[in-house]
Amino acid sequence: QVQLVVSGGGLVQPGGSLRLSCAASGIIFRFYVWGWYRQAPGKQREMVAVVTSDGSTNYADSVKGRFTISGDNAKNTVFLQMNSLKPEDTAVYYCTAGPTMTVVAYWGQGTQVTVSS
Repeated sequence: QVQLVVSGGGLVQPGGSLRLSCAASGIIFRFYVWGWYRQAPGKQREMVAVVTSDGSTNYADSVKGRFTISGDNAKNTVFLQMNSLKPEDTAVYYCTAGPTMTVVAYWGQGTQVTVSS
C-alpha cells in the first residue's frame, strides 16, 4: 500500500519560510517523479514543483526563485523549501508521485499553508 505522509504546513507571515516534507512508503522512490501541487480556495489545483530521480526540476512561474524541491532517495522523502512566502501562496499543498512530470499516480494528504500577517 502506497502512503505519502505530508508534514510541515502552518501559518507564516509574509516574507517568511516553511519547509514541507513528504515521507513515502510502499513505493520504490527512485522509479517515480515527485512533486508538489497546491489548491487555493476557489481556484483549480496547480503544479508547484516536480523533481525526477536524476534531479531534473520544473517549477511554476509563480514560485521560481523562491521555492526549491528536493528528494532524498535514502530516506524516501521529498521536500519543498518555501522562502519569501506571499499571501497568494496560501493554499492546501499536496505531495505527489507519478511516472512523468505531468502525470500523477499517487496523492498524499494535503497540508494547509497560510501566509498572513
